Order: sequence, then C-alpha cells, then structure tokens
Amino acid sequence: MSAPLWGSITNGVNTLPVVKQCLEQTGLLSASVFPDAARLNQAADALYLRWEGPEFRGQSTFSVDDTRYYEEIIHQDAVIPTRENSWHDLFNACIWMQFPHTKKRLNQLHIDDIQRAGLHPRTARRNRLTHFDECGVVLAVEDSQREVGNALLGALASHAWQEVLWHQRAMWSETIQPFMFGHANLEMMLSPFIGLTGKWLAVCVPDGFSKLPVVEKWQVLDAAMVARINALDNFQPQHILRPLPLLGVPGWWHEQTLAFFQNTDYFRPQRDGVPRTIQLPL
Repeated sequence: MSAPLWGSITNGVNTLPVVKQCLEQTGLLSASVFPDAARLNQAADALYLRWEGPEFRGQSTFSVDDTRYYEEIIHQDAVIPTRENSWHDLFNACIWMQFPHTKKRLNQLHIDDIQRAGLHPRTARRNRLTHFDECGVVLAVEDSQREVGNALLGALASHAWQEVLWHQRAMWSETIQPFMFGHANLEMMLSPFIGLTGKWLAVCVPDGFSKLPVVEKWQVLDAAMVARINALDNFQPQHILRPLPLLGVPGWWHEQTLAFFQNTDYFRPQRDGVPRTIQLPL
C-alpha cells in the first residue's frame, strides 16, 4: 500500500466520513503502509502523555502453543493480539485508543463470566458485551439537554425513524452527539450497504462537552460509558441496547431524504411486545 490509507480505501468504494474521522483523529489517516502493532503503539503514545491502555502486539508474534482465549490474553498480559493487515483489528485498536477504560471494563466483565461459567457456552451477558463491542454507537447528551434528549431517545427506541432522524435531524447536533464504538461497524463502513445497523447506548455528559478538544472529549465520554455500564448492572439485564440504522444517523450518509427513511425494509417498525429499554429515562 503505497498511498495514504484514505486514498487507498476510497478507491472504488463509498466509505463514510465517520471512518475517515476515526483514522484522522488517531493519527493513522496519512499512513502509507498498513499500520502494524508498532505503529499503533506509537499512535497511542502520541495521543496521550500517558497511555493507559494495553500494548498492541502482532498476532504472528504469538506462539502457536498459546491456546488462551483472546480476552484472557488481554487480561493476563496487558497486550492486545492484533492481526497484521486486518481492518477489523485496526479499527479495534482505534477504539482502544479512544476509549481505553471502557474497553478494559468490557474485558473484565468477560473475564468475570469466564471465571464463573467457563469459556463455553458463552453467557448471555458475554453475547451482549460482544454485540456492543462490535456494533455499539454511543449517544451523548449534555446534562442541560437531558429532558429534550429523553424525548428524542424515546422516539428512537420506539422506531419513530422518520420523526427523530429526518424531521428532527437538526436536533442531533444540538442535543444528541453520536460516536462510533463498534469496530466491526467501522470495518463494514468501508463499503456501506442498506441494512447496516448498530446498537446504541445513551450517556449523559457535562455541559460544554461539545466544545472540548477531541482527546478530552474521548476521556469524558470514556468515563461516562464506564459509569453508565456500571449503572446498568454491568449489562446483566437483557433489554438494554436498541437498534440504530447507521446510514440514518444525520450526517453519516449522503443520500438522506424523506424517501430514504420511508424504506421499511431498512427502517423497520418496532415489533409488537418488545419490552422497553431500561436505559430510559437518562
């Protein structure tokens, strides 16, 4: 790969701006070769005066005799196995750089369940943790916007897609600030498609959050996510996350029109009998 990452990945695909933003903010957008573990460690060190996350280590450096589970390696060795030339693992590293405390918390909850119930079968909570880790979207609402935010989030939770994503789209920049957390979603956004869906988690952040420099914003949101996960009984309850068609998030897709939001194969009505999310009200 001789061109910068962005030029390479946008050759022939309609990559979303949120992907570019992720690579740009972590200092990887201008890379002329695919970032290896050493480059990822350098990027983390450049972002923070003191990087508090684990070390990234190339998957090929691990012994074939090391049969430990991925989450166990992170917990025991404070290293993240990272496959070479893998977009999935590159975006995972980007999310670690942005939200290290949240990623550590998810890892610890996996370990708690593994120690309690064994590796297999996976517990229901570990499935929820993985779903959020791979496909999560965080919706940040500043404290003074909580009342309006609850109304918008309530409409979102009930699948009032046209109202909250189209008619009220201007409210997103004022009230709801979306952040990608799921690294699998970022990988799929390299070639976006109708049907691309995440799972949202709403958090409250202090007033003035939107004006913070990007790294400070990550740190505030990181702490808010950890607190929110703890407050939601560490994802033990079943009904927490709700779907979010990612191409419908205001500003995340260039073809957002009323007709687009009328596609019920993508923006599906809520099924009868779906329990309310315990996230709301904030």
